[in-house]
Amino acid sequence: MINIRVAVKEDCVRLLELVNELALYERAPQEVTVTLKEFEDAGFGEKPVWKAFVAQVDGLIVGFALYYTRYSTWKGCRMYLEDLLVTEPMRGKGIGKLLFEQILAEAKEKGYSGVVWQVLDWNEPAIGFYNKYGASIEEGWLNASLSKDQLLKY
Repeated sequence: MINIRVAVKEDCVRLLELVNELALYERAPQEVTVTLKEFEDAGFGEKPVWKAFVAQVDGLIVGFALYYTRYSTWKGCRMYLEDLLVTEPMRGKGIGKLLFEQILAEAKEKGYSGVVWQVLDWNEPAIGFYNKYGASIEEGWLNASLSKDQLLKY
């Protein structure tokens, strides 16, 4: 039996384990630098910036969908889906579908103007999954960022 529920602070240790699993899958495990305390504070501190749904099977969190509100000057408030992951042994059981549809329901309930996310161009299983929903997958945009170390230079 699959239980989808809102994440709580006590889930953070397991969520970070899954974040690291995702980073390994995406071939960038060295990029996860957030500490448990930073992660907990960002989700459950004085000014939380993210929320998540978790999928549990037999009491174990086997997947999650983490999101936050983003503002588009063109579209207004939108939900940004930061991560959607189902642990590898549990894939193909409909858990990703349940999590994604919970995200869609939350976006509708909050009146967001849409949901946006990124998917790696080589991640064919994920692209196929999103295509089942009729998602628009854009080309031509490049990701840009500055790291914490880079920020400190200015």
